[in-house]
Order: sequence, then C-alpha cells, then structure tokens
Amino acid sequence: MRVKQHTIKKQVTVSGVGLHTGVISNMTFLPAPPNHGFKFQRIDLPGMPVVDADVDNVVDISRGTTLEQNGARVFTVEHVLASLVGLEIDNILIQLDGPEPPIMDGSSIQFIEVLEDVGLEEQNALRRFFEVPESITYREPSREVEMAALPLDDYRVTVMVDYNSPVLGSQHASITSISQFKNEIASCRTFCFLHELEMLYNQNLIKGGDLNNAIVVVDRVIEEKELEHLAKMFNKKKVEVRKEGILNNVELRYKNEPARHKLLDVVGDLALVGRPLKAQILAARPGHAANVAFAKKIKRAMERAGSVHIPHYDPKLPPVMDINQISNILPHRYPFQLLDKIIYLDETVVAGVKNVTINEPFFMGHFPNNPVMPGVLQVEAMAQTGGILVLSTVDDPEKYWTYFLGIESCKFRKMVLPGDTLVFKCELLAPIRRGIAKMKGEAFVGNTLVCEAIMTASIVRKES
Repeated sequence: MRVKQHTIKKQVTVSGVGLHTGVISNMTFLPAPPNHGFKFQRIDLPGMPVVDADVDNVVDISRGTTLEQNGARVFTVEHVLASLVGLEIDNILIQLDGPEPPIMDGSSIQFIEVLEDVGLEEQNALRRFFEVPESITYREPSREVEMAALPLDDYRVTVMVDYNSPVLGSQHASITSISQFKNEIASCRTFCFLHELEMLYNQNLIKGGDLNNAIVVVDRVIEEKELEHLAKMFNKKKVEVRKEGILNNVELRYKNEPARHKLLDVVGDLALVGRPLKAQILAARPGHAANVAFAKKIKRAMERAGSVHIPHYDPKLPPVMDINQISNILPHRYPFQLLDKIIYLDETVVAGVKNVTINEPFFMGHFPNNPVMPGVLQVEAMAQTGGILVLSTVDDPEKYWTYFLGIESCKFRKMVLPGDTLVFKCELLAPIRRGIAKMKGEAFVGNTLVCEAIMTASIVRKES
C-alpha cells in the first residue's frame, strides 16, 4: 500500500445518466490538497454546497448510498468512492451539476480509467491509516448478515453472497491486497433480480437503469407479455431471456460477477469512515444498509482509538523530510539541531519528530543524575518544526532566517526523559502576513501532551 497521500494531476470530467434519478450529469474530479479527503460539491445548487464523504452524512440506503449535508444530496456514491480507494487516492473534490454520479456501465472501471489517464500525484504528507486494533463485528441475525474487520497490516476483503437462486447460487469473491481491485473487481457491474424490477420502478428508482449498465438476473420462467412489458420499461424494442439466466442474455464478465460487485460496494461504502483502512474485512450477505452500519461501528472505534489531533508517527514509514533535507532548509547545527524528521507537512500544519537519547549534550550538565530534557529545548525543537512550516511558504527557503518574536501560554505538562520520542505539531493560527507567522505548537510523547505554546516568528531574507 502507498505510504504517502495522493491526488490527481489535473481535473477530468465524465458525463452520463444517474442510475436511480435518471438525470444526466457532468462529474468533474479535481485535485485537492493533503488531508482534504473525499468531498462532493453540488455546483448546480445555490452556494455550491459541499458534501463530505462521511458515513455520518448517509441519509438513505435504498439500492445505493445517499449522502446529505448543507442542504444538498448526492445519490449512489459507492461506485465512485470504490474507484478512489482502489487507486489509493486520498484527496479529491468531485463536482456535480446534478444529483447523482453517472452510472456509466454499472461498475467502477470507467472512473478508474479516466483517473489513471490524467495521472496521480504524490503529496508531501503520509497517509493516516486506521489500523484496526481488535476485531470489530456487525450482525443482522434476521437476514443472516455478518461482517467483521480483523487486525491486518494490509487491506483485504472477502465477500460471500447466497441468494437462494438457481442462477447465482452461493458465491465468493476476495482480494488479498487493494492493489488487485482494478483488475479483479472494478469492472464488475451492479445487478438486481427480475422480481425486484417492478418494485424499484414503482418506487421511482432505476430511472436511468438500462441493460447496458445493470445485470438483471432471471430466476424463474417468464411469459411473453412480461417480456414486452420489460422491453417498454427499458425502452427497448425487444428483450430476451433463456429459461433461467440473465435478461437479454448479457454475458457475465466473471462467473461470480455479482459477488465481486458486492465486494466493490463494500469497498466504496467503507470509504465513508474517512481514512484508509488496514484490516481484513469479512462480509457474509452484505448490502448497503449493513455496509453503512458496519462503517459507523468502524468510525466509532477509530474515534475511541485516540484523539485525531495527535500526529500519527509510524517509524516504519519514510519521512516527508529526512535529516539531510531538514539541514538544507534550517541553518541549525550541532548541538542545536534538535529535529530528526518531518512526518507531515501541508499549507497550515507540520509535524516533526525528535528522538531523545542519553547522549544528548545537554544531559551532561542538566540534572546529571536525573536526566530531564530542558523545557526551553523542547520549545526550541518545536520552534524548529514550525520553522519548516513557515519556510515551506517561500520558493528559496535556504535564503531566509527565522527568528522568534514571542512565546505565549507556554506550559510544560510532563517530564521528557531519555528514550522518549517527541512528536511535534505546529499549526498556523492565521495566514502569514509581511513575513510574520503565529502558530500553536504542541509536543507529544505517545498520546500524552508534554508541552504547548503559542509562538510568533519572523522570516527575513539573509541579505537583509
């Protein structure tokens, strides 16, 4: 799995009819900055409201997943979201001039193709995975639905479906890595049973349904009059079916294409937890209602696992900046070079790491028999982290100095000792104006806040 966040290199548009609304819309994918996530924007509505792809914004799960926020709805988002997860894209804005993404061929493959055509762009920030710490389960005994997320250092999905149908029978589908999604899952189309068509049609759904974008499973003998009625429903001159099979004798792309499409839906719906997952997902008889309920359980577990404002540090992952790159930007040198890594950087936030060892030169004279890192040096290391943030706003950072102008509300909450790993976070409190930056700095050891301060700094060109 990719370790850094990704977006797309440039915008791209697809057009088509929505499966349930029947409304033709244009959908434009646009690049987005780090930590943006997935967002939809209804540009056809006053104020062009934005809808976050968040499971807490789900308002309807009848034959698809519908989001609503800021007075705007977006229908049937699961196929689009599945394509983004399958390509390991993290940040994107999806603009729509209608209520529903185009259904295309009923799968995710055409979204993947256009996104790959414009190309992906690596961003200067690490992905913030949610690594499932322990088993999370969801059950609906009345419908024999069972879903589970198990700890795993990867993203695997296995789906089992059983429709008690002589045509489909019991089917399984799985991927052992999300990298298999494009080739194994993305082209699998949405489907329904013949007996569901009339119900969906009467519920004002599948207005954009067509035999080119959905598979209709026929699991009983049907009369000629019913075929004529179906032809009229789909605006076709004629539809055909074998004794038992697929309406209009459409060929399946895989023998277990329905199970693979259910896996596609699971991936798309679980994208609504808001972070890329590391887990093994097991799903028996899933559907949108179960997927969304399960996604809510995962999100609640994610919230309980820790405060999201603490930067996530995984020493196994490559840094955004290593010590050599830091040295090219900051002028500090031994013994005042107090920053080892930058692990996150965007326009307003930076996170860095300092490994505290007994070999630090200040321990020789600062409480020699009781080594405690001086608070002023914690602030200095935090300031150096903030220096990376403010210097990243200029094209030639090596030509600038950063100077402290002020420190406010500084508090030291816990001692920092040899063996601790300090993780710093600095966030701009206002846009940088006239070279003056004001930011809030925090230092953590694990999940414990050990130091905090409001810092003001100035960036000055060296030749001045």
